[in-house]
Amino acid sequence: MEKKLAGQIAIITGASSGIGAGVAKSLSISGATVVINHPVEATKAAAEMVLAEIKNTGGEGITYQCDVSKEDEVMKMFADVITQFGTVDILINNAGLQRDSPFTEMTLEQWDLVISVNLTGQFLCAREAIKEFLRRGIVPEKSKAAGKIICMSSVHEVIPWSGHANYAASKGGIMLLMKSIAQEFAPKKIRVNSICPGAIQTPINKAAWGTPEALQSLLTLIPYQRIGQPEDIGKAAVWLASDDSDYITGTSIFIDGGMTLYPGFSTNG
Repeated sequence: MEKKLAGQIAIITGASSGIGAGVAKSLSISGATVVINHPVEATKAAAEMVLAEIKNTGGEGITYQCDVSKEDEVMKMFADVITQFGTVDILINNAGLQRDSPFTEMTLEQWDLVISVNLTGQFLCAREAIKEFLRRGIVPEKSKAAGKIICMSSVHEVIPWSGHANYAASKGGIMLLMKSIAQEFAPKKIRVNSICPGAIQTPINKAAWGTPEALQSLLTLIPYQRIGQPEDIGKAAVWLASDDSDYITGTSIFIDGGMTLYPGFSTNG
């Protein structure tokens, strides 16, 4: 495989499992040195397993514990990575979680936690990444861009989701955060885009695919009639982080098997 990201340093937040782990592996295969972020001590072992798999296939990287909702921890993570590797070239803003509840029963704690990790975390990491991109500028032998940010959003930046108001609000916020900073920093050759996954087979949504009955019900929402895999997201992330997509910024790319095609209307509504 062509090493399209050779010599580049990529921070992937929330990379100890699921989509984040899949993206870290894909970026590594394409030549990037990966920083596998995980939030707490309890997730360290999982992050180390991802790193071991990457090293077993000839890749390079480290793990790094940081709660992306905490400003001081985010600032330290970027400072430490820059000290160790010299710079950061790619940020995959992936960390996210759910705390689902009927709206009238949703607590402020549930609301604040989801917004702080899913949206504030992306703000804090993007801010530190852009500061570094501006400091370093373009290094032509590595990339045409000064830096690349990929925000992990969701089909729920456009599809309302009853019982998940905090999550949907966070993803809608990511959409306009992404577009706003893409607009602001495009003249500096910093590219910012979003990937919007649909149903991807990861531990966070196992209830939706863990039994044949659940999977069949889920497939009624997916015209392409299969559940997505982390590598589906990883391949797109590599493309968005490479010069193959150099003229693309401020765009949401939906990787959802057609979930956003309103499948309920496929038989005339």
